[in-house]
Amino acid sequence: MTIPSAATARVQHPAERTRPGPVIYRVNPVAKLAATIPLSLALVLTLDWLSATVALLLELALLGWAGLGWRQFWRRTLPIWLAAPLAGLSMVLYGQASGATYVQFGILHVTDGSIAIGVATALRIVAIALPAVVLFVTIDPTDLADGLAQIVKLPARFVLGALAGLRMVGLFVDDWRSLALTRRARGVADSGRLRRFAGQSIALLVLAIRRGSKLATAMEARGFGSTIPRTWARVSRFHRADAVLILIGTAIAAAAVVVSISAGTWNFILGGS
Repeated sequence: MTIPSAATARVQHPAERTRPGPVIYRVNPVAKLAATIPLSLALVLTLDWLSATVALLLELALLGWAGLGWRQFWRRTLPIWLAAPLAGLSMVLYGQASGATYVQFGILHVTDGSIAIGVATALRIVAIALPAVVLFVTIDPTDLADGLAQIVKLPARFVLGALAGLRMVGLFVDDWRSLALTRRARGVADSGRLRRFAGQSIALLVLAIRRGSKLATAMEARGFGSTIPRTWARVSRFHRADAVLILIGTAIAAAAVVVSISAGTWNFILGGS
Protein backbone atom coordinates (compact mmCIF):
# COMPACT_ATOMS: atom_id res chain seq x y z
CA MET A 1 0.00 0.00 0.00
CA THR A 2 1.31 3.46 -0.82
CA ILE A 3 0.57 7.06 0.06
CA PRO A 4 1.13 9.76 -2.58
CA SER A 5 3.62 12.38 -1.46
CA ALA A 6 4.80 15.63 -3.02
CA ALA A 7 8.01 15.56 -1.03
CA THR A 8 11.09 13.94 -2.45
CA ALA A 9 12.33 12.82 0.98
CA ARG A 10 11.35 9.34 2.04
CA VAL A 11 9.03 9.25 5.05
CA GLN A 12 9.69 6.33 7.34
CA HIS A 13 6.78 4.73 9.14
CA PRO A 14 7.40 2.74 12.30
CA ALA A 15 4.85 0.10 11.41
CA GLU A 16 6.42 -2.94 9.83
CA ARG A 17 4.49 -6.10 9.19
CA THR A 18 5.12 -8.87 11.69
CA ARG A 19 3.61 -12.29 11.27
CA PRO A 20 3.14 -14.98 13.87
CA GLY A 21 4.07 -18.57 13.23
CA PRO A 22 7.11 -20.07 11.48
CA VAL A 23 10.06 -17.87 10.54
CA ILE A 24 9.45 -18.42 6.82
CA TYR A 25 6.32 -16.27 7.00
CA ARG A 26 8.41 -13.35 8.26
CA VAL A 27 11.04 -13.63 5.52
CA ASN A 28 10.93 -10.87 2.94
CA PRO A 29 9.17 -12.07 -0.26
CA VAL A 30 12.01 -10.69 -2.37
CA ALA A 31 14.41 -12.98 -0.51
CA LYS A 32 12.14 -15.95 -1.25
CA LEU A 33 12.24 -15.16 -4.96
CA ALA A 34 16.01 -14.60 -4.86
CA ALA A 35 16.58 -17.94 -3.13
CA THR A 36 15.01 -19.86 -6.01
CA ILE A 37 17.13 -18.20 -8.73
CA PRO A 38 20.49 -19.99 -8.19
CA LEU A 39 18.75 -23.33 -7.73
CA SER A 40 16.74 -22.93 -10.92
CA LEU A 41 19.80 -21.86 -12.93
CA ALA A 42 21.89 -24.77 -11.67
CA LEU A 43 19.25 -27.35 -12.60
CA VAL A 44 18.28 -25.78 -15.91
CA LEU A 45 21.88 -25.84 -17.16
CA THR A 46 22.20 -29.61 -16.77
CA LEU A 47 20.12 -32.65 -17.60
CA ASP A 48 21.21 -35.39 -15.23
CA TRP A 49 19.45 -37.29 -12.50
CA LEU A 50 22.07 -36.88 -9.77
CA SER A 51 22.05 -33.08 -9.47
CA ALA A 52 18.25 -33.02 -9.38
CA THR A 53 18.19 -35.83 -6.80
CA VAL A 54 20.65 -34.06 -4.50
CA ALA A 55 18.71 -30.79 -4.73
CA LEU A 56 15.39 -32.55 -4.15
CA LEU A 57 16.62 -34.44 -1.07
CA LEU A 58 18.00 -31.25 0.48
CA GLU A 59 14.75 -29.42 -0.27
CA LEU A 60 12.64 -32.16 1.32
CA ALA A 61 14.81 -32.01 4.43
CA LEU A 62 13.97 -28.31 4.80
CA LEU A 63 10.24 -28.49 4.11
CA GLY A 64 9.40 -28.63 7.80
CA TRP A 65 10.78 -25.10 8.10
CA ALA A 66 8.15 -23.85 5.66
CA GLY A 67 5.43 -24.31 8.27
CA LEU A 68 3.00 -26.10 5.96
CA GLY A 69 0.90 -28.98 7.23
CA TRP A 70 1.14 -32.21 5.29
CA ARG A 71 -2.42 -31.88 3.99
CA GLN A 72 -1.79 -28.36 2.74
CA PHE A 73 1.57 -29.39 1.31
CA TRP A 74 0.15 -32.25 -0.77
CA ARG A 75 -2.80 -30.16 -1.91
CA ARG A 76 -0.57 -27.30 -3.08
CA THR A 77 2.06 -29.48 -4.74
CA LEU A 78 -0.25 -32.09 -6.30
CA PRO A 79 0.03 -30.58 -9.83
CA ILE A 80 3.82 -30.98 -9.64
CA TRP A 81 3.62 -34.66 -8.73
CA LEU A 82 1.20 -35.21 -11.61
CA ALA A 83 3.01 -33.16 -14.26
CA ALA A 84 6.55 -34.39 -13.58
CA PRO A 85 5.92 -38.11 -14.34
CA LEU A 86 3.97 -37.20 -17.48
CA ALA A 87 6.83 -35.05 -18.73
CA GLY A 88 9.32 -37.78 -17.90
CA LEU A 89 7.22 -40.40 -19.67
CA SER A 90 7.09 -38.32 -22.84
CA MET A 91 10.88 -38.10 -22.81
CA VAL A 92 11.17 -41.85 -22.26
CA LEU A 93 8.96 -42.54 -25.28
CA TYR A 94 10.21 -39.84 -27.62
CA GLY A 95 13.59 -38.77 -26.22
CA GLN A 96 16.94 -39.11 -27.91
CA ALA A 97 17.72 -42.77 -28.51
CA SER A 98 21.02 -44.18 -27.30
CA GLY A 99 22.22 -47.42 -25.79
CA ALA A 100 20.21 -50.64 -25.66
CA THR A 101 16.74 -50.62 -27.21
CA TYR A 102 13.82 -52.00 -25.20
CA VAL A 103 10.74 -50.93 -27.19
CA GLN A 104 10.52 -49.66 -30.76
CA PHE A 105 7.17 -49.11 -32.41
CA GLY A 106 6.80 -46.36 -34.99
CA ILE A 107 8.00 -43.11 -33.45
CA LEU A 108 8.12 -44.74 -30.02
CA HIS A 109 11.68 -45.67 -29.14
CA VAL A 110 12.55 -46.61 -25.56
CA THR A 111 16.28 -46.93 -24.94
CA ASP A 112 18.74 -46.56 -22.11
CA GLY A 113 19.38 -42.97 -23.13
CA SER A 114 15.71 -41.99 -23.34
CA ILE A 115 15.00 -43.57 -19.94
CA ALA A 116 17.87 -41.62 -18.38
CA ILE A 117 16.61 -38.40 -19.94
CA GLY A 118 13.05 -39.10 -18.78
CA VAL A 119 14.09 -39.75 -15.19
CA ALA A 120 16.30 -36.66 -15.15
CA THR A 121 13.50 -34.53 -16.60
CA ALA A 122 10.95 -35.65 -14.01
CA LEU A 123 13.35 -35.11 -11.12
CA ARG A 124 14.42 -31.73 -12.44
CA ILE A 125 10.82 -30.50 -12.72
CA VAL A 126 10.07 -31.52 -9.13
CA ALA A 127 13.33 -30.03 -7.79
CA ILE A 128 12.70 -26.68 -9.50
CA ALA A 129 8.96 -26.35 -8.95
CA LEU A 130 8.67 -27.69 -5.41
CA PRO A 131 10.51 -24.89 -3.55
CA ALA A 132 8.92 -22.26 -5.79
CA VAL A 133 5.39 -23.46 -4.96
CA VAL A 134 6.07 -23.91 -1.25
CA LEU A 135 7.65 -20.47 -0.92
CA PHE A 136 4.93 -18.83 -3.01
CA VAL A 137 2.27 -20.16 -0.62
CA THR A 138 3.89 -18.20 2.21
CA ILE A 139 4.04 -14.91 0.27
CA ASP A 140 1.51 -12.15 0.86
CA PRO A 141 0.91 -10.22 -2.39
CA THR A 142 1.01 -6.84 -0.65
CA ASP A 143 4.31 -7.68 1.06
CA LEU A 144 5.70 -8.77 -2.30
CA ALA A 145 4.64 -5.51 -3.93
CA ASP A 146 6.24 -3.52 -1.10
CA GLY A 147 9.50 -5.43 -1.51
CA LEU A 148 9.61 -5.17 -5.31
CA ALA A 149 9.05 -1.42 -5.20
CA GLN A 150 11.27 -0.56 -2.23
CA ILE A 151 14.11 -3.09 -2.51
CA VAL A 152 14.24 -4.05 -6.19
CA LYS A 153 13.22 -0.49 -7.16
CA LEU A 154 10.66 -1.53 -9.76
CA PRO A 155 8.34 1.27 -10.95
CA ALA A 156 5.61 1.83 -8.37
CA ARG A 157 2.95 2.21 -11.06
CA PHE A 158 3.74 -1.22 -12.52
CA VAL A 159 3.93 -2.89 -9.10
CA LEU A 160 0.67 -1.43 -7.86
CA GLY A 161 -1.13 -2.26 -11.10
CA ALA A 162 0.06 -5.86 -10.89
CA LEU A 163 -0.98 -6.06 -7.23
CA ALA A 164 -4.44 -4.70 -8.00
CA GLY A 165 -4.85 -7.21 -10.83
CA LEU A 166 -3.70 -10.07 -8.61
CA ARG A 167 -6.20 -9.08 -5.96
CA MET A 168 -8.96 -9.31 -8.55
CA VAL A 169 -8.09 -12.89 -9.54
CA GLY A 170 -9.86 -14.26 -6.49
CA LEU A 171 -13.12 -12.72 -7.65
CA PHE A 172 -13.20 -14.80 -10.84
CA VAL A 173 -14.49 -17.87 -9.02
CA ASP A 174 -17.36 -15.93 -7.46
CA ASP A 175 -18.11 -14.23 -10.78
CA TRP A 176 -18.18 -17.59 -12.58
CA ARG A 177 -20.58 -19.02 -10.02
CA SER A 178 -22.83 -15.96 -10.18
CA LEU A 179 -22.90 -16.05 -13.97
CA ALA A 180 -23.83 -19.73 -13.94
CA LEU A 181 -26.70 -19.16 -11.51
CA THR A 182 -27.93 -16.12 -13.42
CA ARG A 183 -27.89 -17.87 -16.78
CA ARG A 184 -29.63 -20.89 -15.32
CA ALA A 185 -32.35 -18.69 -13.79
CA ARG A 186 -32.94 -17.13 -17.20
CA GLY A 187 -32.99 -20.48 -18.95
CA VAL A 188 -29.91 -19.67 -21.05
CA ALA A 189 -27.74 -22.58 -22.19
CA ASP A 190 -29.48 -25.21 -20.08
CA SER A 191 -28.11 -27.82 -22.47
CA GLY A 192 -24.81 -28.18 -24.29
CA ARG A 193 -21.82 -27.96 -22.01
CA LEU A 194 -19.44 -26.61 -24.63
CA ARG A 195 -21.83 -23.88 -25.73
CA ARG A 196 -22.56 -22.96 -22.12
CA PHE A 197 -18.86 -22.84 -21.27
CA ALA A 198 -18.03 -20.66 -24.29
CA GLY A 199 -20.84 -18.21 -23.63
CA GLN A 200 -20.06 -17.99 -19.94
CA SER A 201 -16.35 -17.47 -20.64
CA ILE A 202 -17.09 -14.52 -22.92
CA ALA A 203 -19.40 -13.03 -20.29
CA LEU A 204 -16.67 -13.41 -17.66
CA LEU A 205 -14.15 -11.74 -19.97
CA VAL A 206 -16.46 -8.76 -20.53
CA LEU A 207 -17.10 -8.49 -16.80
CA ALA A 208 -13.37 -8.59 -16.05
CA ILE A 209 -12.63 -5.86 -18.61
CA ARG A 210 -15.34 -3.62 -17.18
CA ARG A 211 -14.09 -4.13 -13.64
CA GLY A 212 -10.50 -3.49 -14.73
CA SER A 213 -11.48 -0.24 -16.42
CA LYS A 214 -13.34 0.96 -13.34
CA LEU A 215 -10.44 -0.01 -11.09
CA ALA A 216 -7.93 1.79 -13.32
CA THR A 217 -10.04 4.95 -13.27
CA ALA A 218 -10.42 4.79 -9.50
CA MET A 219 -6.68 4.30 -8.98
CA GLU A 220 -5.82 7.18 -11.31
CA ALA A 221 -8.27 9.41 -9.41
CA ARG A 222 -6.50 8.54 -6.15
CA GLY A 223 -3.06 9.40 -7.50
CA PHE A 224 -1.71 5.89 -8.06
CA GLY A 225 -0.58 6.83 -11.56
CA SER A 226 1.30 9.93 -10.48
CA THR A 227 5.02 10.32 -11.19
CA ILE A 228 5.54 12.12 -7.88
CA PRO A 229 7.82 10.17 -5.50
CA ARG A 230 5.79 8.05 -3.11
CA THR A 231 6.03 7.10 0.53
CA TRP A 232 5.11 3.63 1.72
CA ALA A 233 2.76 2.70 4.53
CA ARG A 234 4.86 -0.36 5.38
CA VAL A 235 8.64 -0.43 5.19
CA SER A 236 10.20 -3.44 3.47
CA ARG A 237 13.69 -4.33 4.70
CA PHE A 238 16.16 -7.19 4.51
CA HIS A 239 16.98 -8.95 7.78
CA ARG A 240 19.24 -11.80 8.84
CA ALA A 241 16.63 -14.46 8.05
CA ASP A 242 16.36 -13.12 4.49
CA ALA A 243 20.10 -13.47 3.91
CA VAL A 244 20.07 -16.96 5.46
CA LEU A 245 17.34 -18.12 3.07
CA ILE A 246 19.26 -16.84 0.04
CA LEU A 247 22.41 -18.58 1.29
CA ILE A 248 20.46 -21.82 1.74
CA GLY A 249 19.20 -21.67 -1.85
CA THR A 250 22.70 -20.95 -3.13
CA ALA A 251 24.19 -23.75 -1.02
CA ILE A 252 21.70 -26.31 -2.32
CA ALA A 253 22.46 -25.28 -5.91
CA ALA A 254 26.22 -25.47 -5.28
CA ALA A 255 25.93 -28.88 -3.60
CA ALA A 256 23.95 -30.28 -6.52
CA VAL A 257 26.48 -29.02 -9.06
CA VAL A 258 29.54 -30.18 -7.10
CA VAL A 259 28.16 -33.68 -6.48
CA SER A 260 27.12 -34.06 -10.11
CA ILE A 261 30.49 -32.92 -11.47
CA SER A 262 32.39 -35.09 -8.99
CA ALA A 263 30.36 -38.16 -9.97
CA GLY A 264 30.81 -37.45 -13.67
CA THR A 265 27.08 -37.20 -14.42
CA TRP A 266 27.04 -33.47 -15.18
CA ASN A 267 25.43 -32.97 -18.59
CA PHE A 268 25.70 -29.33 -19.64
CA ILE A 269 22.79 -28.79 -22.02
CA LEU A 270 24.58 -26.10 -24.03
CA GLY A 271 27.89 -27.82 -24.44
CA GLY A 272 27.14 -31.53 -24.42
CA SER A 273 28.22 -34.04 -21.83
